[in-house]
Amino acid sequence: MAASTMAAPTTDHLEPPMAASRTPIRAILAATDALAGERVVVGGWVRAGRVQCGGTMAFLAVNDGSCHASLQLVVEAARVTHPPLDRLAATGTSVLVSGVLRVPPGKSKERIELGVDAVIDAGEVDDPAAYPLPKGRIKLDHLRDFLHLRPRNDTIAAVARMRSELTFATHSFFREMGFLCVHTPIITTDDCEGAGEMFQVTTLFSQAQKADGDLRLKLSAGAPRQDEDDGRTVGFESDFFKRQAFLTVSGQLQAEAYACALSGAYTFGPTFRAENSHTSRHLAEFWMIEPEIAFANLQDIMNYAESYVQYLCKWLLEHCMEDMEFMAKTHDKSAIERLELVSSTPFERVSYTKAVEMLTGSAGSKKFQTKVEWGIDLASEHERYLTEVIFKKPVIVYNYPRGIKAFYMRLNDDQKTVAAMDVLVPKVGELIGGSQREERFDILKQRILDAGLPMESYEFYLDLRRYGSVKHSGFGLGLERMLLFATGLDNIRDVIPFPRYPGKADL
Repeated sequence: MAASTMAAPTTDHLEPPMAASRTPIRAILAATDALAGERVVVGGWVRAGRVQCGGTMAFLAVNDGSCHASLQLVVEAARVTHPPLDRLAATGTSVLVSGVLRVPPGKSKERIELGVDAVIDAGEVDDPAAYPLPKGRIKLDHLRDFLHLRPRNDTIAAVARMRSELTFATHSFFREMGFLCVHTPIITTDDCEGAGEMFQVTTLFSQAQKADGDLRLKLSAGAPRQDEDDGRTVGFESDFFKRQAFLTVSGQLQAEAYACALSGAYTFGPTFRAENSHTSRHLAEFWMIEPEIAFANLQDIMNYAESYVQYLCKWLLEHCMEDMEFMAKTHDKSAIERLELVSSTPFERVSYTKAVEMLTGSAGSKKFQTKVEWGIDLASEHERYLTEVIFKKPVIVYNYPRGIKAFYMRLNDDQKTVAAMDVLVPKVGELIGGSQREERFDILKQRILDAGLPMESYEFYLDLRRYGSVKHSGFGLGLERMLLFATGLDNIRDVIPFPRYPGKADL
């Protein structure tokens, strides 16, 4: 699809409104000593503080979230009436101060600091000894017990900035490609993947709680049997939507409807899986980017997927280098190198059958936990071996066995495989899954029946084949997996603001 040639309006002349004319720390540190002598207002949270010179002076490392680095504030007790310096220097304290920027004397590691002459406002920590986020390193799994405070942690803050940039980059990429952003429903009546691992949306339980006496729930789509209909039993015909409804596992099917009218559409939103999994790669709620393209075959969608991933990698390298350097220093020293590799290297393309042959040929030198044979769904260890060891670059595996892929994927002429593809990258394995969609009515209908899915839920999907069917393709990228790949972090629960997984739905 061609991008629009119309010039976009610019916002370069706009200045962000800041409370009390507050200057972001990022802007101060970017200018270094060029702003020396300027009076500014700065606000943020104390990451570390110390009181020196017999209690007459405090040095505060303050961060406002605009960047990874902190600004050093120098506060003299004589200039502060409240709170006392020891309370002001406590980790977690919020401060809004005014002062003059200056170059530190002597051999300080700081390029610029703020000499505070007034504390405009301060939010003290009730009990500094009980503050959950100490100055030193803290394990990320421990931070999950303090979801409301963990954005103050350096790692979580860096992930938040990178996540925001990836979101913006996604919209920029698809806008440049001429796609429309479509908001597909979160509540749906279809199971896109056909796996049945869905969260049900119902008001029946609240109805039962409000009713007098013992109201029995009959959780079926039909009406109660005559011998059950005693006036105390309700079924889905009494539910809010008059039928079973679920939280969506994918916006793909709805996005296809728009692509089959507007040529190219993508959806970017939360998706849900009721899979009772406790692994480091699974969440019950996560965010998916799902483009759908009309008049596109499997080769086309592989091209789009490769371009999109490379676009995201280049964006992070250009806009998040400070945070990437922090990740490389503290979590994964190869993080930047990995982004550079993927952003600049053409992806290898290999059929599933060929990939299996290569993996089985490696059996003598590599022992896999899951045996490799034709027909299995490749495990993460297989995917990573392909991309990290065999090819040493990103790999697109295509033409998977029909038995391990969803009903909507186009059946190939061999009747054994479907026109599906997965994009594999170092560190995480599968990053993208996609396919050419089945555009032939009779074949799609049979695939739905073979999958044991309720036909009535997919009549709209069949209509797209009844009325002007078109070859089309699409894929899905999980935002959290992209962040795992970029940051080098090990657990997906640390790259989403408020993780939901079995037994955990805090806040």
